[in-house]
Amino acid sequence: MYAISLVSGYMECPTAMHLLAAKRILRYLQETKDFRIFYEKGEKADLIGFTDCDYAEDQDSIKSTSGYVFMLGTGAVSWSSKKQTIVTLSSTEAEFVAATACAC
Repeated sequence: MYAISLVSGYMECPTAMHLLAAKRILRYLQETKDFRIFYEKGEKADLIGFTDCDYAEDQDSIKSTSGYVFMLGTGAVSWSSKKQTIVTLSSTEAEFVAATACAC
C-alpha cells in the first residue's frame, strides 16, 4: 500500500523512474495473487495490533504517514497506511496520532 501511495503522488508529472516503480508494483501483485492467509484449527489465535509512523517524511506537505496491522494468530486481518491529516510537531506526537488511528 505504501509503495502505491508513494508512486501515485507523482502521477501528475511522472518520470521513467516512476513508471518502472509502477511496473514493479504490478509485477509484485501478479506474482503474489495466489497468496492466502491460513488459520489452523486449534492454533493460538491472539489478536495483536501493531502501529508505526514516519515523521514528516513527505517534504512537500510535512505530514507523517501512519500505518497499522492487526494480526489474528499469524495472519493479518486488518491493515491501513494513510497520510496523517494534521502536521505534527514531533515524532512523539506523530506516533501518538498513529496509535490513536489504530485504536479507533
